[in-house]
Amino acid sequence: MALNAPPPPKSAAPKPASPKSERDWTNEVADRIESVVTSVRDRTTVPVQKVAAAVVYGLVAGVLGAMALILLLIGVLRLHVYLPFHPEGRRVWISYMALGAIFTALGGFLWRKRSVQTKG
Repeated sequence: MALNAPPPPKSAAPKPASPKSERDWTNEVADRIESVVTSVRDRTTVPVQKVAAAVVYGLVAGVLGAMALILLLIGVLRLHVYLPFHPEGRRVWISYMALGAIFTALGGFLWRKRSVQTKG
């Protein structure tokens, strides 16, 4: 080996560009992925969550309404104890009459809502 050998040639590799002059593709890709995921979530998950919440709130409201109706019915049927119709306390017929009126009204309502099917 010779001691006075020329230095090896430098490679012609391009210099990295400054961050301000070149777009940052990693941030663009990450933003695009985030926008696609958000769009898919908004079109699928959000409506399902709204429907599920409506079903849950509807069930809770239905159960509370049924409980309130039952308690109101019990209160109305027990009201006969405090009404002064008979001196000896034989007022059970009032409860039977109230219960009959409730079931008659319910039956009349359901009778009006029936659908008549015609043959043909």
